[in-house]
Amino acid sequence: MSPLMAKTYLKRISFSVASPDRILVILTLVLTVVGFLMMTNASVVQAQNLFGDKFFFAKQQLMWVGVGITGFLISSRVPYTFWRALASPIFFITLGLLVVVLIPQIGSHALGARRWIELAGVTFQPAELAKLAIILYSARWLSGSQIKEGRKYLLFFGLLFLVCALILLEPDLGTAVVVAITALSMLFFAGIPLYFFAGLLPIAALSGLILIMISSYRKERFLSFLQSLIDPLQASYHVKQILIAIASGGLLGVGLGQSRQKFLFLPEATTDSIFAVMAEEVGFIGALALILVFAGLISRIFLIAKSVDEKYAKMVAGGVGVWLGSQIFINIAAMTATLPLTGIPLPFFSYGGSALVMNLFSLGMVANISKR
Repeated sequence: MSPLMAKTYLKRISFSVASPDRILVILTLVLTVVGFLMMTNASVVQAQNLFGDKFFFAKQQLMWVGVGITGFLISSRVPYTFWRALASPIFFITLGLLVVVLIPQIGSHALGARRWIELAGVTFQPAELAKLAIILYSARWLSGSQIKEGRKYLLFFGLLFLVCALILLEPDLGTAVVVAITALSMLFFAGIPLYFFAGLLPIAALSGLILIMISSYRKERFLSFLQSLIDPLQASYHVKQILIAIASGGLLGVGLGQSRQKFLFLPEATTDSIFAVMAEEVGFIGALALILVFAGLISRIFLIAKSVDEKYAKMVAGGVGVWLGSQIFINIAAMTATLPLTGIPLPFFSYGGSALVMNLFSLGMVANISKR
């Protein structure tokens, strides 16, 4: 091999090692673009009705797409070890924000919940930051802490309980469930035996049932899920309209932009229920294609986590995969009446800046890990 050929070969090797996983990047960009277009399509009626501008939500979301893509580029270039050093400050700042959002003079109240903080005209949701913060802190805590095993896990559960309790006070049961699932998965990645999780299942089920029964609106949703024909104009109205939308789509859909349910029949058409609008317009085939793209993204994240040797990087990538995977599953399961409605947004598709930015920023971290 000539010196020139050897030099060219070495350059190719260094480029392939230093570049993020291309499939991960492509799937992320595809979901971001398609999600924005579908959100724009689903929001035009509500935006016109509320603000007199059918592209009001689209303009807001486009700004957050720009911020999110910028965050993706930054986090994909910054070494993941940098975030390990900042894991503790990020986690405790997030805890502070979860407390601050509950203060009436600071936290914004909307739709019966206090989940947002408005600062300098920008509204963000601390619970979305909590999903990433619990991953970074748990990975650092479980992979590098020198504390004895028993005490380490006791403190871990204490901090997890505190985070979930603050989110439940907003109230936001769906996000608390996603945070708990994500955090517990970190124990699995840390090497905890499976039988340990078997013991947690009855405790988690009992805790969830108690949280449902002590809240009137959660209890109403749960009972309407168990008895789908009960009160179709009140408690079961949302579920009925979702199922009508999905059933109307048939195999190939009614056509892009032709949804009837988004004309103020379907509650939360731009956020929690956007999958139903999409399924109505593109049908079973289109909805299945979206699910397969989501599955491809999550499987790619887990493949990256599996291929990394360093434990902290493996746990961070795996945690992001569980977070996004569980949220996608819960949202679509709720849309198909497989689970009760929980108010969980669909990543990349539902309207909301905080969620989109954190999703893209976290995937940028996974892209950086894939370089290794």
